[in-house]
Amino acid sequence: MNPLDRLRPAALAAPESGIVAVMNYGRTLEGVIPLWTGEGDLPTPAFIADAAVRSLSAGETFYTWQRGIPELRQAIARYVERTYDRPTSFEKIVVTGSGMHAIQTVIACVAGEGDEVAYIGPTWPNFAAAVGVAGGHAREVALDWTAEGWTLDLDKLRDAIGPKTRALFVNTPGNPTGWTADLSTLEAILGIVRETGITLIADEIYGRFHYAGGRAPSFHDVMEPDEPIFFVNSFSKNWAMTGWRIGWIEAPAAFGTVLENLIQYSVSGVAAFMQRGAVAALDEGEDFIQLQVERAHKARDIFTEALLSTNRVAVVPPAGAFYSFFRIDGIDDTRAAAFAILNETRVGLAPGTAFGPAAGSFMRACFHRRLDEIETAADRLQDWIRRQT
Repeated sequence: MNPLDRLRPAALAAPESGIVAVMNYGRTLEGVIPLWTGEGDLPTPAFIADAAVRSLSAGETFYTWQRGIPELRQAIARYVERTYDRPTSFEKIVVTGSGMHAIQTVIACVAGEGDEVAYIGPTWPNFAAAVGVAGGHAREVALDWTAEGWTLDLDKLRDAIGPKTRALFVNTPGNPTGWTADLSTLEAILGIVRETGITLIADEIYGRFHYAGGRAPSFHDVMEPDEPIFFVNSFSKNWAMTGWRIGWIEAPAAFGTVLENLIQYSVSGVAAFMQRGAVAALDEGEDFIQLQVERAHKARDIFTEALLSTNRVAVVPPAGAFYSFFRIDGIDDTRAAAFAILNETRVGLAPGTAFGPAAGSFMRACFHRRLDEIETAADRLQDWIRRQT
């Protein structure tokens, strides 16, 4: 008997990450500029790390609150109130062991074997994979690529929701496309959710990386008080804490006990010293966020202009997030191209094939790095693109 026959088909079907495949290969190469993954190059600021160290030194190494320490839940509620200018109770906040854990927990709440969850794509591949592992089916509603960028066909979205659809996942600003829904689009999406009775899962992790100024439009701006929306978020991007693995869910307080139970049966709570660092991030980190957004804005423009100057790349400056998602004329196999570019230029990119069928001809670069590195990476890519026949 094959040992793998003992495992669930849904687990066996979990796809290999096309991003990780390129990363694992590139880790062995010298001089790589790694634009393949969704993080910047700045380490966690000292004021955040020092708060965690103080907590460790004070002996906060025991089991803690399943929903998160009260101080962190209150700090998140204050952050939500400041950011979205609407009152929020800490009872609506549950701390999770990363943004991915927040997503998995919400999926476990709303969908299981045989259920469908629709999502607007191309998007981060981990979401669809998590639905599949749970026994459900993730159904992509693909954005349309135009000369002005990515657009959403609302009729296509409405038609994708059927009798088995339990939820809709919306990531805006989006990874990898940078697509950012305006207020009228958010209102229309929420209208479809209300009409069909499904649940909305809103991933607004990149909401602060918005290049038109201020934060991006949010479902917070168009929802009713206590509307049954799950917001999933993370400390990873805004505060350079990708390796910490800490996030949160914001949802109606009525869901709190169910969420707490699911956390109990997964990670049993997030380490208290990590949560102390997260409190410092929220209460003291606004200047750091602004620094990151300003730097990413400059990097976006440098990278976009370099690609456009080749006259062989289809790309628009993303409205949000920190990725360039572009198509090179004549390149159809982006997985092979990612490895070729890595070998020949030492620039690490993510192939569009990693982000679903609508993205296969595109490539993703995370430009959230030092400007001199972005300039060097852009120069290398320019040369490579011009050499292709």
